[in-house]
Amino acid sequence: MEKDLLLDRVLNRARMDDSAISELMGLAQGVVADDVINQKEVEYIQKWIASNTNSADNPVAARLLDRIEDMLRDGVLDNAESAELLDTLERFSIGDFAPGKIQVAETLPLDDPAPEIVFKGKRFCFSGTFAIGARKDCEQAVRNAGAEVAALDSGVHYLVIGSYATDSWVHSAFGKNIEKAVEMRNAAEPIAIVSELHWANFLPEWFHRG
Repeated sequence: MEKDLLLDRVLNRARMDDSAISELMGLAQGVVADDVINQKEVEYIQKWIASNTNSADNPVAARLLDRIEDMLRDGVLDNAESAELLDTLERFSIGDFAPGKIQVAETLPLDDPAPEIVFKGKRFCFSGTFAIGARKDCEQAVRNAGAEVAALDSGVHYLVIGSYATDSWVHSAFGKNIEKAVEMRNAAEPIAIVSELHWANFLPEWFHRG
């Protein structure tokens, strides 16, 4: 079934060997120590992963390397990409999550019950780090499905939270977006807060086969 295939695609991630994880955690700790990550540092991490892991046989390394390469494809690490990667590496550096391993935060204020996701004519905001691709891939997916992407404001219908969220989300780079969306929802604005996994299960078949 399509849903089962997507679940496998999102959840079936392997771990790096212990020595590589330890080294990469140390590297991440050094990079995020000043709460800033620049393009030169990202390029160094990119080269380190390519040189020190067999990413072809390691889906964890491949996932992180693909994400970085996608961010650098246009030759520029923009502010949104820098913030996303900083959040990812900060949590990884303290063992809060390993790239490729989803840790669902039980405290996320997701809509319950989760609503049906409608794309055509709707506006989406994405926050956090995503398992099925870079944030801009997720944004392009909803555009292709007839929706719009926007910053979080009163016109947004869905806030989609990336799967790499832990119970420390309130202290994360995307915590303010979640808190703002909760305030909007409490004010009876028509916004739904949903998980990446729930959102992805409503994407068209062409995405599931991708």
